[in-house]
Order: sequence, then C-alpha cells, then structure tokens
Amino acid sequence: MGSHALLSASGAHRWLSCSPSVRLEEEMEDVTTTYALEGTFMHELSELHLSFFLGSIKEPEFDERLEKMKRSEFFTDEIEKAVETYVDLVIEKINEARATSKDPLVLVEERLDYSPWVKEGFGTGDALIVADGMIEVIDLKGGKGVAVSAAANPQMRLYALGAINGFGMLYDTERVRMSIIQPRLDNISTDEMEASELLSWAEEVVRPRAEKAWAGEGEFKPGEHCRFCKVKATCRARCIENMRLSGMDFKEPPLLSDEEVAAVLRQVGELQKWASDVESYALDAAVNAGKQWPGMKLVEGRSTRRFTCETQVAEKLLHAGYPEDFIYSRSLLSLTKLEKEIGKEDFQRVIGDLIERPPGRLKLVFKDDKRPQARSGPEQDFK
Repeated sequence: MGSHALLSASGAHRWLSCSPSVRLEEEMEDVTTTYALEGTFMHELSELHLSFFLGSIKEPEFDERLEKMKRSEFFTDEIEKAVETYVDLVIEKINEARATSKDPLVLVEERLDYSPWVKEGFGTGDALIVADGMIEVIDLKGGKGVAVSAAANPQMRLYALGAINGFGMLYDTERVRMSIIQPRLDNISTDEMEASELLSWAEEVVRPRAEKAWAGEGEFKPGEHCRFCKVKATCRARCIENMRLSGMDFKEPPLLSDEEVAAVLRQVGELQKWASDVESYALDAAVNAGKQWPGMKLVEGRSTRRFTCETQVAEKLLHAGYPEDFIYSRSLLSLTKLEKEIGKEDFQRVIGDLIERPPGRLKLVFKDDKRPQARSGPEQDFK
C-alpha cells in the first residue's frame, strides 16, 4: 500500500492539534503490530474482490490470488465476513452512482495527493466514486475496538481534498461525501459538505498548521489525539499537563462542589491512560532492552498453576481408573458460538424467544458522548 507521508492523513488529528509532535515522532522507530498486519490483509482482500467486480482482473487471476490469501493466518471466518460486508456496501454505492450518473469513475486503493495544502501530503483512498457534481471517498476500518465517526474527521477530509485535487475539475465537483465503513462494529458513518467549504477549511486551518508541523514548530498540546502518538509515554508536555491535573488545588470549602467533582471525572480517564502508557513504556524497556530504572527492579508476579498438556492429563487419569464424567465437565456453548454453529436464521427461529439483552451497566459520561441517556434512580434497580 506504499509508504506513508510525514504529514499523513491518518495522523492528521494529531499534527493538526499538536504540530511539533510530527518531528519528535521521527526519532522513534516504527513498530508493526499484529492489528496493523491484520488491517493490511483486510484491505488487500477487499481490493481483490472489488477489482474483480470492476473487471480489473479476470476470474482465473482472482481465484488464484484468493486461494493464496486463504492460506494466510489472518484469513478467518470473521475477517471474511467483515470484508464481504464492506465489499457489498461499496458495490451498493457504486450501483447507486451508476443509476444517477452517466459514467462515474470508480477507483480502488487510489493514491490521493493533497500536497497543494500539505507539503508532500498524500494518502490512499480505499474506494473512490467520482460522479457528476459529487465525489465520495470510502474508508475501510478493520478495527473492532472503538467506532470511528466520519463527522468532521480530518483524515477523511484530507482524502476528499486529494480527490478534489485529482478529479474535481474534470467532474465539476460541488459536494464531497466521506464514508467510513467499520464492518466488525456494524458502524457506517457518513459526512457530507460543500466542496467550497472543504477548500476553505484547507486554506484557513490545514495549510498554516501543516506548515508549522513540517517545520517542527508550534506548541505541544496534550489531548485525546495523544492516543496513537509514538512519544505519548515520554512527552514532557503531556506529563506536565497530567501532573497539573493530578495536583488540582482544592481549597475551601472542605467538601468538593458539584463542578469540582465533574472536573475530576472529566480528567480521570486521561490521567489513567497517561499512567498506563508510562507504565507500559517502562516495562517494555526493562524487559526487552535491559533498562535499569532508578530505584526499581523487575519481579515475577503471581503465577497460576496450569496443565502442560491436557490430553496427557486425561489419558493418565483414565488409565488410573477415573471415569470420564468425573474428569470432564459439560457446558452449553456460548451464545455467540451457538449462533455461529447453528446459523442466524435457525438460531433465531429455534431459541430466539430465549434470548434477552439486559440493560448495560450504568456508566457516567459527559454530554458530548453520542450514546443516548439512560434512566437512573431506584426504578432502574427494580427493572
């Protein structure tokens, strides 16, 4: 999928908020995780299916490449189903465009150049549909941790800028649509805006901040965008901010006011994340690089006994005369496994009336959280 730009679209949320972090991250080595490799595999498998649908490759080549990908450690039922969902949704969008536009341009894994606003800036659009007056950029998210929204998403906006830069004039683009498809979370998010509005954002917001980021200038600004920063554990600005928060000066009266309690709750999540990041960084350095931290040492935590080989344990117990029903326990498969084994239709038909979704455990969040407000009070306990 090619190399990454220094001011990448995927890292835009970070460098737009904290411009000097980009050059600081350059000193850190790239680490490829299993999640990243899995994501790359999902994109490659999706590209293969869409290329076949669009006629870019013939059936023999498609079959050969698919068979090879099926031998990958990342090819699982879950991944296959997720890719199938994504591909079906993209094909649906392509067919809609073909029904309303004479000859829309459809591209897969297309390099999108937004360098007129960001030096050497480019990214890769997973799917791009260019029709009369409208460009849609579609991004596949393979993760299943946190749902990603397309609303005011800087990564998607930069992709759209790249699309306008490459195709906007040819197709007289008036509007852009940016869609995120996250099949493993059943998350489909779309944002739409006037092309002129996007171009104004590029000039007024992106260009000046990108110039600062390229030069390594500006102020370090800790925040939610620190999550994927390579230097999040050792960043001094983040440390100072979190130490300031942890030492909040509550004077009179002796009891905290409602506003002060709310202030603590707003910051406690970031404090916990920061402490966890520092702890993980220090442990990794100690275990894998032999780092000696002042006044600290490595110790073994509590260990739990386990069988070295369950098959041999069973064989020896049976040989010693213990009956099977004494050494084995039987239990019902989990709901998810049963649904997978039986199939959704039969699962619903046979035992659907025995399935319930109880209320989730109540959690206190701030009002900008997108989840609906839950009922509270004694009546919730009785329910």
